[in-house]
Amino acid sequence: MPNVKLDAGDIRILRALQADGRLTNQELAERVGMSTSPAWRRVRRLEQEGVIRGYQAVLDRRTLGLGVLAFVRVRIDSHSESEARRFEEEVLGLCEVIACHSIAGEADFLLQVVAANLDAYAEFSMNVIRRLTGIKEMHTMFALKEIKSLSGLPVAEQGVAAPAAG
Repeated sequence: MPNVKLDAGDIRILRALQADGRLTNQELAERVGMSTSPAWRRVRRLEQEGVIRGYQAVLDRRTLGLGVLAFVRVRIDSHSESEARRFEEEVLGLCEVIACHSIAGEADFLLQVVAANLDAYAEFSMNVIRRLTGIKEMHTMFALKEIKSLSGLPVAEQGVAAPAAG
């Protein structure tokens, strides 16, 4: 996907929506210093161009009873495209896996997994992850303290990074 050109108005809109995705169009326009119609048109364009992929509520995993956050490095047996794709498809169906990345280095994939507690993680790890197609090796690291979680992406004009909203 090619980079999309963003001007200062687009950046103000993206930062405002990352900080609060529930803003009404009127509130957004006021916050970014535009009138309502141009702000609405810009948001629609950013959605159509794929810059804005959707709107979500940010949930607190601990309040939901998900006290364990684990990162699991996975190596698969074969590096064939079909085996990697089959592994990816299986992971997509696991709600406990909240993120999965294909990575370079000592492992092939990095999974981010949540569980209620260590016993629940152990059960999921042994009975689900280890049984995924082509698993050769897995290594789990537990988050002891969450210092910073995803709160938005840095958006800036012309490829210069800027602080994320939040």
